[in-house]
Amino acid sequence: MRTKLPERLEYGRIRRGEYRSMTGDLHGAFEIVGPNGRDLVILSSGSDSEHGWEHVSVSLKSRTPNWDEMCFVKNLFWDEDEVVIQYHPARAEYVSHHPHCLHLWRPIDGELPTPPSHLVGPKA
Repeated sequence: MRTKLPERLEYGRIRRGEYRSMTGDLHGAFEIVGPNGRDLVILSSGSDSEHGWEHVSVSLKSRTPNWDEMCFVKNLFWDEDEVVIQYHPARAEYVSHHPHCLHLWRPIDGELPTPPSHLVGPKA
């Protein structure tokens, strides 16, 4: 996870209420306009060394975030060469506090394995 968040996030940081945080914190809540002109609500737990994970959630009011929006948020919080993942957990492990929310995860210690790109398809 980046050590300093982009100004775009700082501008949209929630500074009052339950989800408030201070300028420079890696954790917090943010409301910003995404790449498709839609309002994104983003929650970051920052780099949680107690549990070993970096975590960011992304939601919209009326629909689930799309690929472009998730890539946009990924690039706000992590460098382009860092790998993050979206999990599809076992049904018994589902937690849903918002009907249109997706999550990005990265372990603090260790690398995430990735499959060879040719298994997805040929590169253009």
